[in-house]
Amino acid sequence: MMNALDKVLLEKVADLHEIPIGAYNIRKNGEGISRNTTANIDIVTKKDKPGLDVIIKPGTKNESVHIPVILSSNDITDVVYNTFEVGEGSDVLIVAGCGIHNPSDSKSQHDGIHEFFVRKDAKMKYVEKHYAQGEGKGKKVLNPKTIIDVEEGGIVELEMIQIKGVDHTDRVTEIRLQKNARLIITERLLTSGSQDADSKIIVELLGEDSTAQIISRSVAQNNSKQRFYFNLVGKNICRGHVQCDSIIMHDAQVFSTPEISALHQDAQLIHEAAIGRIASNQLIKLMSLGLTEEEAEETILNGFLK
Repeated sequence: MMNALDKVLLEKVADLHEIPIGAYNIRKNGEGISRNTTANIDIVTKKDKPGLDVIIKPGTKNESVHIPVILSSNDITDVVYNTFEVGEGSDVLIVAGCGIHNPSDSKSQHDGIHEFFVRKDAKMKYVEKHYAQGEGKGKKVLNPKTIIDVEEGGIVELEMIQIKGVDHTDRVTEIRLQKNARLIITERLLTSGSQDADSKIIVELLGEDSTAQIISRSVAQNNSKQRFYFNLVGKNICRGHVQCDSIIMHDAQVFSTPEISALHQDAQLIHEAAIGRIASNQLIKLMSLGLTEEEAEETILNGFLK
């Protein structure tokens, strides 16, 4: 049920060149088209609303779940509600993301609401990529909302990536950390043309010795706009660090709003933000090696967003 275009989108958002090994659910134009479960990972269709319940048994190790979404029909709005139960002591990789192909003048939109329960001493890596293509005037819109509760000793690593082509995105991430829980977020975002992107990340450090590190890197080109809001809320003995770096080009605009809320005397919270253009000495150095100015810019941007 997948054509060559579908396979291109899957490769872009989930690094899949073929049907994956392990648990997976592939959704196309609002419908599930392929699914597999394993002895340790079950995927169940919700009965009350569109979406999935993904249940990972306690102690599951070295397994993965792929749940990519592709939209290739015109004038479609797809909404899913996915819930993930990551069992105690497990160690898993979850790969999501959405790819849109829209060559029409009608809007294509996907809203994904993902809620995770990461149980005691579990470890989860979650990768979410967004990509869109198509030369029509129709808007390509992706709005992810991610909510994660991490129990004692849990470890969560997030990679949230917007590759290119998305006309509008409103990204919301809310995470709550209990005792000794650890969080690492890497966000990479690219906008060009007249695209706009909003990203809001709120992390509550609720438990003793919980830690959070957030690294956000973005490139804004042409007339695009980016707005970032970060808030670390320390409610116990905890450590948190946010680093937000943006490269601004042409007539783009970037807004970064930092907020750190220390509600405990032993909360240690740091926020750093930097917005600027590509350094001329970097361009000159690469051009001296034989690259054109355009090639030098592309090399720098690819390295920055890597």
